[in-house]
Amino acid sequence: MFVDGVENALNPAFTASSFLLGSKIFPAFYGWFAQPMNLWWVNPLNAWGITLIGVALLLGVGIRPAAWAGVALMILYYFPHYANFPWVPNGFIVEDHLIYAAAFALVALLPAAQRFGLGGIARRTFLGRIPVLRELI
Repeated sequence: MFVDGVENALNPAFTASSFLLGSKIFPAFYGWFAQPMNLWWVNPLNAWGITLIGVALLLGVGIRPAAWAGVALMILYYFPHYANFPWVPNGFIVEDHLIYAAAFALVALLPAAQRFGLGGIARRTFLGRIPVLRELI
């Protein structure tokens, strides 16, 4: 997530419009995001969102919100290019985006993911005593 996000965020020519306009399932939904009035916020949100999810997971800070955001992105990336849905290129329904979404959900739900990394260290400081911050870090 981090590497792809950085590549997109630092590339001034990056645009998600071709991906969105090529949608075969829910073309009106994805087409709305590809309209010029929306691309100004969709492109940076996509690029920096992926980057920040990667940073959070690498550092171990904000793992739950980052993992749930990863689930949402993987589900959004799953649908656009399968004209013969539910048949996907290598099988029936299941392909890599759903596997990644399941992995992100598992990370968000497992308590061990909250103990390790910088978030676990931050929880043992005064930040861990603040209820809102404790849930986010």
